[in-house]
Amino acid sequence: MRLMSVLLLAALSIGSSLRADSDRAGEFDYYVMALSWSPNWCVLEGDARNAEQCESDAGWLLHGLWPQYHRGWPDYCPTVERAPSRRMTGEMTDIMGSGGLAWHQWKKHGVCSGLSAAQYYALSREAYGKITRPEAFRKLDKSVTLPASLVEEAFIKANPQLEPDMITVTCRDGHIQEVRICLSKGLDPVPCGRDVVRDCRMTDARFEPLR
Repeated sequence: MRLMSVLLLAALSIGSSLRADSDRAGEFDYYVMALSWSPNWCVLEGDARNAEQCESDAGWLLHGLWPQYHRGWPDYCPTVERAPSRRMTGEMTDIMGSGGLAWHQWKKHGVCSGLSAAQYYALSREAYGKITRPEAFRKLDKSVTLPASLVEEAFIKANPQLEPDMITVTCRDGHIQEVRICLSKGLDPVPCGRDVVRDCRMTDARFEPLR
């Protein structure tokens, strides 16, 4: 029994080191851009944290721009790039909601992009600007329930360059959580990998109005 435990620990250690070695900055296939509807996030999580963004009229905010493999994704890659300054992360607040989120996204995902922090944030802002966020959601005056597929359809209608296999909508605790859009390294829409396309099938997902 003791021998089996030792062998298992050794196998796990080898697996972890192989994964760490394989996640190299700049070596990935495409990006996933995640957009979060701020009022929903506030109900699910932000209010309990007294998050400053929950006192604003923020709508679709950038959760992150994530390097992705066709199967799986890299994270926490070794990098020679310097960490962003507090000023740099603070300047992302207008589209990300907080400098803390901007810092976390660099630490986990940005380091795998092969870019400097300044370049990664600039690319994230460019990606965010390339996608039109449907205005209809900003016109809600009360909480509603709707099919998650309706959110996807609204984004596709507002962005004719998108096709159904390039976008997915996720849910959490009965709410619409995120819209995730797959983009090439040049920020053109591309089909998502199988582990990204996990559409929420809810027909009565909650969607909160702007605050």
